[in-house]
Amino acid sequence: MTGPTGSPILIVDDHELVGSALALNLRAEGEDATFQPVRSAAAVLEHARRVTPGLIVLDLDLGRDPEGNRIDGVRLVGPLCEAGWRVVVLSGSSDAGRVGAALDAGGFVFVPKNAPFPALLSAIREAHAGRSIMPPGRREQFIRLHRDREHERRDLHEKLGRLTQREREVLALLAGGKRAQSVADHFVVSLATVRTQIRAVLTKLEVGSQLEAVALYRKAAGI
Repeated sequence: MTGPTGSPILIVDDHELVGSALALNLRAEGEDATFQPVRSAAAVLEHARRVTPGLIVLDLDLGRDPEGNRIDGVRLVGPLCEAGWRVVVLSGSSDAGRVGAALDAGGFVFVPKNAPFPALLSAIREAHAGRSIMPPGRREQFIRLHRDREHERRDLHEKLGRLTQREREVLALLAGGKRAQSVADHFVVSLATVRTQIRAVLTKLEVGSQLEAVALYRKAAGI
């Protein structure tokens, strides 16, 4: 028996209890809802392409595959949308940038995973009917945050790309807590040489202090 829209609902989550409960409750309401356990990103896409597309409730944090690789739901949104699915983005993460990336890739609506269970069901029903429960402008805010972060990330990596190999090594040591003299001792060069390299780093990164340079390096490295 299919739901009011005549299309299926697929729940993709690495937490079997959550996914099964959502599918069970939706089926009790007459929806054609199924839960798809997660083995790998490829398996999710393969299953989604084998069945008639409808609404997919996709957790962004899908654990790890048998080889230990992290399964990133954000990367699945684009291919699923291209396959004809309307994607409800489900996430327990507080990282608004990841949510924005998923919406920017075509996700229809975002629902916090820690929302009360009745609210989750209601949001899924609304999305199935083509209606979003997100406040006006909220989707655009998430997307704008993601795009701003991406612009900042590209700008940061472009600046770091200006450094020579030795300058990057010097900056890495500074970021690790080494002082200029320790860096000089490490490379067996004079302190004056290291100070010249540090000045070059500051100039290329367009910052005014060593602390700022270290902060940029750590941000780029995710430290």
